[in-house]
Amino acid sequence: MATTLISLEDYLKTTSKPEREYVHGVLKERSMPDWDHASWQEALIAWFHNHKQEWGIRVMPELRVRVAADQVRIPDVALVSRRAPKERFLTHPPLAVFEILSPDDTKPDLLEKLEAYEAMGIGAIWVIDPRKQVHRRYSEGKLQEATVFELPGTGFSVPMSEIAAMVE
Repeated sequence: MATTLISLEDYLKTTSKPEREYVHGVLKERSMPDWDHASWQEALIAWFHNHKQEWGIRVMPELRVRVAADQVRIPDVALVSRRAPKERFLTHPPLAVFEILSPDDTKPDLLEKLEAYEAMGIGAIWVIDPRKQVHRRYSEGKLQEATVFELPGTGFSVPMSEIAAMVE
């Protein structure tokens, strides 16, 4: 099957349901969320929204992030500094991103996305596995289990169990 390439400019003009990511000129389907995924996304958004003034952040679900000249990714949840410029799609690294696993996510696709986030300079990259109730932080090319979310350079932290308690 032939792959059709699309320019970044054309991609940024597109709207599709579900939203697709842009990787090296190719549109990539995203995994479809299920109840567990959506519940975690809701809990993350609610928790960080309740602390947005205190932490000086904005909570942005499914916002396009231009991680490289030829890649636009869409994290499930991104935390953005309130001092960061408001952009149609992010070109500055968010403070943190969360990926919530869906049943049809594959490890190679996930790792490729996490590598792109790290290369962009995102300070906190998290992967939530809702079925196993495991939270992992991605750093220096490795996924490691973690129980406390920390926002680098701020002193803010929260036990992931506090956010997990909001999952319905």
